[in-house]
Amino acid sequence: MWIVRLALNRPYTFIVLALLILLLSPAVILRTPTDIFPNINIPVISVAWTYTGLNPEDIETRLTTPYEKVLTTLVDNIQHIESTSYNGVSVVKIYLQPGTSLDTANAQVVAAGGYALRLLPPPSSRRRSSISARPAYRSSNSGSPERECPSRRSTIRASTSCGPS
Repeated sequence: MWIVRLALNRPYTFIVLALLILLLSPAVILRTPTDIFPNINIPVISVAWTYTGLNPEDIETRLTTPYEKVLTTLVDNIQHIESTSYNGVSVVKIYLQPGTSLDTANAQVVAAGGYALRLLPPPSSRRRSSISARPAYRSSNSGSPERECPSRRSTIRASTSCGPS
């Protein structure tokens, strides 16, 4: 109750304090470090394979495991690899060492993808006109957002894109 009496007895003091807080708060806010959202730049390349008609176990044994082995021999500076196999889909995330060139790593991942495409069996014994019946390979990487990356395509819908995954 004492602060109410003080405010009623000296109103100008509280007006000056309120103006002082209002004027100094932008300077204090700008000097405060931002620990909540630090700048994290982890080089990651995500590769999504689709091969219709295969269950997750077949995707893992025919595609994911051989592709991971190829990646470990062809791609430099790999920190670790995570992969998930779904029904007809395999998603492989390649985490690289900090400071690794994403352009070089992306080229190596595309080369490993081309090699892994040759290891796959044909999509079906008879010809289909549907593009979705063919195996597809898509790679994307995350790094600095201001960097531009051209797209590459081959005859089996292989594309590379840059951006956050």
